[in-house]
Amino acid sequence: MSEKIIMDCDPGHDDAIAMILAGARTSHLEILAVTTVSGNQAVSKNTRNALNVLDIMGKGEIPVSMGASRPLIKEPSFAEEIHGVTGLDGPKLPETPRHHATPHHAADVIIDAVKNSDEPVTIVATGPLTNIATALIRDAKIVQNIKSITIMGGGTFGNWTPTAEFNIWADAEAAQRVFNCGARINVFGLDVTHQVLATDDIIQRFALINNDVAGFVVELLKFFKSTYKTYFDMDGGPIHDACAILYLIKPELFKMQHTHIAIEHHSALTYGTMSVDLNNVTDGEKNAYFAVDVNVEAIWQVMEQLLADYNL
Repeated sequence: MSEKIIMDCDPGHDDAIAMILAGARTSHLEILAVTTVSGNQAVSKNTRNALNVLDIMGKGEIPVSMGASRPLIKEPSFAEEIHGVTGLDGPKLPETPRHHATPHHAADVIIDAVKNSDEPVTIVATGPLTNIATALIRDAKIVQNIKSITIMGGGTFGNWTPTAEFNIWADAEAAQRVFNCGARINVFGLDVTHQVLATDDIIQRFALINNDVAGFVVELLKFFKSTYKTYFDMDGGPIHDACAILYLIKPELFKMQHTHIAIEHHSALTYGTMSVDLNNVTDGEKNAYFAVDVNVEAIWQVMEQLLADYNL
């Protein structure tokens, strides 16, 4: 039986890989919609990237809807240093995708898809949480039909400031609303995503998979590896967002801890910091499941299998 998901994203190299894994034949995930948000690049660029990735996947029929062009309160910021001027630098993609985005706002699409589903829907959030917060503000009752909000973001350390990861930092007010909404929340932060690095050896393994989609992923990973070497002196590109999808496909890949998570959104010094109470030192209600460990080699094996699906 398939699990119905909405992918809320800001593609983004790792978002694109997450989409590809979710759309693989044996993922057992049904993508109801892709919604885009300002984050890695401007929302218009992220929307174009989502459309192009779906075309490459052969899934152009999946609807794409553009969402928030800026955070709830603060000014928008982009991760151009990591993802390039297009948001998906590296592979050569069409300036004009074959398909078009719907005229509906992403938040409204999320509300309608969740309310009209005959079974609970999982929202996979791999960008800033602005669209999801907006949907919850407009209709808080949708929580009743949300199976989980599965997030790539945060961690016990930062990559955009010393204490904050980019997706949470980009709109901490939105993140604070989402974490307090009452839905089950699964969190894949830098603690695990920085363990899953696509080094040259891993990229070569994927290059042996003989299909165009796997070839596209190889080009994404080559670019991502180069920027992470330049800016973080890391020997591989973390596949960040793909971890959220891989958990839904094969939960045993990760060790999760039920804990209290709060988002700092007042301090200029620590804005966007995710406070993860792994040692239970506060009286905060446990409101999230936080990934604390990952089976790295098994991750690569599952990804190889999913990418090979596109041979069919």
